[in-house]
Amino acid sequence: MLQPHTAAKTPLLAAIVPAPVIVWETPYDVDAPLLPEEAAHISGASPRRRAEFTTVRHLAGRALAELGLERPPMVPGPVGEPAWPDGVVGSLTHCLGYRAAAVARASEVTALGIDAEPSRPLARGVLERIASPAERENVCELAEALPGVAGDRLLFSIKEAVYKACFPRARRPPRFADAEVGIRADGAFMVRLATGPDSNAELTGRWAAGGGLLASAVVMKASV
Repeated sequence: MLQPHTAAKTPLLAAIVPAPVIVWETPYDVDAPLLPEEAAHISGASPRRRAEFTTVRHLAGRALAELGLERPPMVPGPVGEPAWPDGVVGSLTHCLGYRAAAVARASEVTALGIDAEPSRPLARGVLERIASPAERENVCELAEALPGVAGDRLLFSIKEAVYKACFPRARRPPRFADAEVGIRADGAFMVRLATGPDSNAELTGRWAAGGGLLASAVVMKASV
């Protein structure tokens, strides 16, 4: 469903990120203008792809406006990464029935990644490709504690959020094996990184479930 130039703050990701991060999220696609470079980039895509592409950029513009900034042309880079203004870190996500953008000043947050996924199990064989034995055991434990949560899909979401948070710093796509994740049933998770500038660092994040969706956020605050 297209909504005319509207977006609303909803409590899925906004409820789990710390205060320096601004999140705009919506269950609807937004009928909003693109910048010329963006329109040219997406011109050959399907209507569904154009709608989600447009909506997350509209949300990014709303979030950046809260920082007093205008949205730059956000044409995806070589591995699909969006462009952000100097001095800003940000992340985008979209899945069926949900779109979101998150931004923060780089002076307050040095790494930021968000992801949303439908709350349904991964296809057969995917968990074995993305998870270590310890992570697979963690997913089984989570299934016992929270049978309504697709733990394997949640692990995938967290690793996607880590990917988005780490890429701007490492400038190379991390592998699933580069992040060892431990998920807690209380909505927290820990991540141990194996490579990159934050090798051996332990990141923390939050996850949430609601409305048939799973969402995760990784936020690395700047050192004071």
